[in-house]
Amino acid sequence: MSWLASAPETALAGIRKVVAASAADMIANGEAPPTPLAERRYSGEFRVRIRASCIARWPVEAAEQGIS
Repeated sequence: MSWLASAPETALAGIRKVVAASAADMIANGEAPPTPLAERRYSGEFRVRIRASCIARWPVEAAEQGIS
């Protein structure tokens, strides 16, 4: 979505209109609008997937280095 205007205030007002119209269209078509970013809650966790062979090697390397 975008709205072009010469002044930031005018552009923001235009974007608000476009977002409102889009949300109204979604509701009219039985769709749920997305949750606003400001209302989302996050766990604070950061997960990374790595190969099992790396995980299996780490306890051995830690023991060899004397670290946990």
